[in-house]
Amino acid sequence: MVTRTELTRGSITAIDYRCGADSTEPPFVEMHETYSVSYVRKGSFGYRVNGRTQQLVAGAVVIGRPDQEFLCTHDHEICGDECLSFHIAPEVVESIGDSGATWNTGCVPPIPELMVFGELAQAAVDGGYDAGVDELGLLFAARFVDVMSDRKRGAAAAPVRALDRRRAITAALWIDAHSGEPIDLETTANEAGLSPYHFLRSFSKVLGVTPHQYLVRSRLRHAARLLADDSMPITDVALDVGFADLSNFVRTFHRAAGVSPRQFRQLAKGERKNLQERIAATP
Repeated sequence: MVTRTELTRGSITAIDYRCGADSTEPPFVEMHETYSVSYVRKGSFGYRVNGRTQQLVAGAVVIGRPDQEFLCTHDHEICGDECLSFHIAPEVVESIGDSGATWNTGCVPPIPELMVFGELAQAAVDGGYDAGVDELGLLFAARFVDVMSDRKRGAAAAPVRALDRRRAITAALWIDAHSGEPIDLETTANEAGLSPYHFLRSFSKVLGVTPHQYLVRSRLRHAARLLADDSMPITDVALDVGFADLSNFVRTFHRAAGVSPRQFRQLAKGERKNLQERIAATP
């Protein structure tokens, strides 16, 4: 594990985690020391917490709370993963919504409401614009609390075969790499060597989202980074990431982020005073 602290302020610390572990290295139990919200930006790994195991890929979110045990596994052929983690002081957690059930979630599969803000925070860390990393970390955490407060926790996941896990991970990485292209279920199933029905069921069971949901969310994730860069017209962003028309992109992005692509770009440019209240009020 290689880590690099990006910043430390009184109430929040942003840490860049880069793990190069593979299937030859045995997992071991670790302990969260603080509240944290971590955005998986690359790679894949298994995460076991609260008696449940979830396979995480780019766009997923890991939730930590103090004194919570967890286990990361790498029982697949894909080596390495990267996460941007925000460690948050208890008093800040209390101010944005100290719900025991919410902060005990463990992990969340890729959902657009969180992915776009994860990408925005990552762009800030990469130096793409002048929005404060600490502010965006808090916005990311607040968005997590808002989203998860409206969702019921799912039942414990049924065991999955190692072969199904590997196929799902490989398919997710393929989808993410080709998300700007026209992709349908049959094409992706062929890449995985399965019938469309068995691929759909296996992928959803392992990753917690359907292949199409992951495709759309990958497109939104890439769009968020392009919007933060501010060098490409919004129409070109929509077409570049794989949306067939601008109106569909605007509707989908607004539903995910709570703001339009243009407003999201303004947020990335630092024009966020009014947007913060609007984002916080978005259900």
